[in-house]
Amino acid sequence: MQVSSVNDVKIYNLSHGKSLPEWLSDRKKRALQKKDVDIQRRIELIQDFEMPTVCTSIRVSRDGQYVLAAGTYKPRIRCYDVHQLSLKFERCLDSDVVTFDVLSDDYSKLVFLHIDRYVEFHSQHGHYYKTRIPKFGRDFSYHYPSCDLYFVGASSEIYRLNLEQGRFLNSLQTDATEINVCDINPVHHLFAAGTLEGKVECWDPRMRSRVAVLDCALSSVTEGTEVEGLPSVSALKFNASLGMAVGTTTGQVLLYDLRSSHPLLVKDHYYGLPIHSIHFHEQLDLVLSADSKIIKMWHKDNGKMFSSIEPSANINDVCVYPGSGMLFTANEDPKMNTFYIPALGPAPRWCSFLDNLTEELEENPESTVYDDYKFVTRKDLDNLGLTHLIGSPLLRAYMHGFFMDIRLYHKVKAMANPFAYDEYRKEKIRQKIEESRAQRVQLQKLPKVNKELAIKLMEEGEGTLSAKKKKSKGTASILSDDRFKVMFENPDYQVDEQSEEFRLLNPIVSKVGQKRREKIHKLVEQEALQKQDDEDEELEGQASSEEEESSDDDKSWVEEMREQRRLLQAEEKQRRFKERKQQDRNTSLQISDPVKNSRQPQAQGQSQPQFYQLKAGEEFRSFGDVARKQKMQKTSLEERLKLEESSGMLNLADTAVGSKQLTFTLKKTEKQRNQQQAEREHHEERRKIRRAAGHLYTRGRGRGRGRGRGRF
Repeated sequence: MQVSSVNDVKIYNLSHGKSLPEWLSDRKKRALQKKDVDIQRRIELIQDFEMPTVCTSIRVSRDGQYVLAAGTYKPRIRCYDVHQLSLKFERCLDSDVVTFDVLSDDYSKLVFLHIDRYVEFHSQHGHYYKTRIPKFGRDFSYHYPSCDLYFVGASSEIYRLNLEQGRFLNSLQTDATEINVCDINPVHHLFAAGTLEGKVECWDPRMRSRVAVLDCALSSVTEGTEVEGLPSVSALKFNASLGMAVGTTTGQVLLYDLRSSHPLLVKDHYYGLPIHSIHFHEQLDLVLSADSKIIKMWHKDNGKMFSSIEPSANINDVCVYPGSGMLFTANEDPKMNTFYIPALGPAPRWCSFLDNLTEELEENPESTVYDDYKFVTRKDLDNLGLTHLIGSPLLRAYMHGFFMDIRLYHKVKAMANPFAYDEYRKEKIRQKIEESRAQRVQLQKLPKVNKELAIKLMEEGEGTLSAKKKKSKGTASILSDDRFKVMFENPDYQVDEQSEEFRLLNPIVSKVGQKRREKIHKLVEQEALQKQDDEDEELEGQASSEEEESSDDDKSWVEEMREQRRLLQAEEKQRRFKERKQQDRNTSLQISDPVKNSRQPQAQGQSQPQFYQLKAGEEFRSFGDVARKQKMQKTSLEERLKLEESSGMLNLADTAVGSKQLTFTLKKTEKQRNQQQAEREHHEERRKIRRAAGHLYTRGRGRGRGRGRGRF
């Protein structure tokens, strides 16, 4: 038995498993059942429920006791008694059966339509009568009130055979070239025939006249539907008195209300295969439609999918056991499938043990439909060298890959990579060694660059407080993060602690670290203490102490900033003193130079050159740059801003982040330059063609009655 789940609906395939050949003896069959596990697990619901080659049609008698199936080869009919769970009889026929029907409550009256135009009648004992119709038949229906058989086929006529009189009656002439299917409504006995042109013609058997014609081919083509050729009617089924379902050869199912010519719902199978079987499930308002590949169960009100069944072999016919969740399928395979869906209904009375079995399986799920298969993609097949198996029964296409037997997959992988186990073993050994190394004492290695910063981060990361675990992990991960790896390897990122910026910002950084450590100590003390009864007073006291501490911290921070500024100013004064001393020394050397003193008389009337010393990091611009700087320092802030704005230069001097100078010019794109050039040319052109309007001005009185009205 195979269990699958589609849309959370359990589907049990009771025919899944190996079947034993008929020519084996009973001893060998018992020996195989003891050895083979698959044979032991199979459920043979009905013995010998199969055909020699192919099953074409399957029906259930109205009393529910007999299941009849027609198949080949050789052409035959088999009847199974469900009360005995075995084969009741088998009859061979002269030709293959197109379709058949059970006219009585049991198997005593059967009608077979053969492919060679013969119609054969069977009674309880066997063959009863055989006759022939003028054209090849495709389907027939039985009208119980009048005992008439309506045959349709490769003709525009509907042949009528009366079983009470034993003769053919006048046929019904239609407008179609060929008729594929037909059906009779069980309530008001309206006869409907589906034509090759995609139309449904409805006839009244009492008047032998056509009532209406329904065009289904045009209605089946909806938005987003792609069809190849004209959709013909391939399946037809009535539901109660006003419902009707029509299946087309392009894979659409149309639901109609007989009072309207437009379909209520159009359901597409998306396979492009003809619909050959339609059934209605009254309890759940479901429609079961089947093509040769899949059986779809969907709600007839909105078309929402309920579940689906996709057998391994193509489907020829579907039969639903009345009043239960069991259905039979005739396939292009010797074995006829039996599916049980508990969501559709209970098991039939003759196999009520299935309910208990399925309940036990749901309580103890063992294996699903995909446990013995491996899903592989095309890339996996290329790596394994199995691309030549695409299209063979060994690979079953599914979504973006294929399913293959897990045993075949293991064999091929072992051949493709024979050292896979050795690599797996080495990897496991390496993991065990690394785990043992992690238990040893780990030595902290400091980086070559920014050692003090690394020590600070390590100390912050080694927090022992559980409430601060996330925070400590975040700081400690900076050392191992690849984004900050260069900061501890490249010497260009070394923090210069003697720079002015670092010395001004260092009090802030140190104070932040001090606050963090104080908070951690406070939280440790709070966790160690027990909860006091009066929590409000404790919180108020803590808030006041925190305010006093915060004010003390602000005062200490301001004092540290002032101290750092005093030190910087003292260093600046000392540096300037050294520069002046060096400049005076250079000036005294120039005066005491004899060569220079001898040349002074020759340069009369000329001013002596002045010498300036460039500081480290400055650029030489002009000799008057120093004087200009001194002049700028004496001017007001407003004048300096105006000068900087006019020169297009921004000077930032003596700031907390250092002396910087930024010069920038706004560049224009090629498009902006072309646009400005075009505007200038346009203005120049307008200026040339402009005419003077001075002659329009008149002195004195104007031409009108009032004074000055003519003046412009």
